[in-house]
Amino acid sequence: MKKLGIFLLILSLWSCADAPQKLAKIEGKQVRISDSIKKNEELENFIAPYRNRIKEEMEGTLAFTPEAMNKSDFQFNTPIGNMMADAVLEMANPIFKERTGKNIDVVILNYGGIRSGINAGDITTRTAYNIMPFENEVVIAELASGELEALINYLVQNKVAHPIAGLQVIFDAEGNLSEAKVNGEKIQNKNYYVATSDYLIKGGDRMDFFLEAKDVQSLDYKLRNLLIDYFKKKDTIAPVRDQRFIQLQN
Repeated sequence: MKKLGIFLLILSLWSCADAPQKLAKIEGKQVRISDSIKKNEELENFIAPYRNRIKEEMEGTLAFTPEAMNKSDFQFNTPIGNMMADAVLEMANPIFKERTGKNIDVVILNYGGIRSGINAGDITTRTAYNIMPFENEVVIAELASGELEALINYLVQNKVAHPIAGLQVIFDAEGNLSEAKVNGEKIQNKNYYVATSDYLIKGGDRMDFFLEAKDVQSLDYKLRNLLIDYFKKKDTIAPVRDQRFIQLQN
């Protein structure tokens, strides 16, 4: 009888274990985070050296700008957009040329990707993180002349101050395309090398012309790191407005 009892107990427990379980009740309470919560001194002492090191890295001066720059300063040819496109051309072209023997013809980034302005005064590593908080990298797309013309038409139709370099777009008085030039020359029937971001190369911001690229090469170079290197290379970042976009008058 004793063995039978043990067997029935085991069978009962096994059956309960296999039975479907149902949630009976959920309980919770709100814990307010405020200054009243005491610091964990041991944890604070452990984190402090890392926090101080990060602050030192982020706040170290890389360059200087005499004037503030924001993407909303002008409709076109914004100093911050021009600076970013020029930085990509200057820093990425030597890498691309060393690997391929080719030169970058055009740079295009996106207006929406500029997430912050630059205040007048010291430019720091934090400045670069504020401008470009994403992990986007520089890629080079080989575009046929037809796709390059589609890129230009995109700029004309959107009329947004997307950062460009190596390219000049001229509107007529009505805002239609009058002329476009690459490095001072009219578009020819050949392939062009366009530097952009890995976000745009996938058709981001409706830049679908990049989906027709004949070839795409990644430089394994984050745009944010490129900006940091560019700032380190320059003593002063002077705001520049030029004639990348031109609006003709009647």
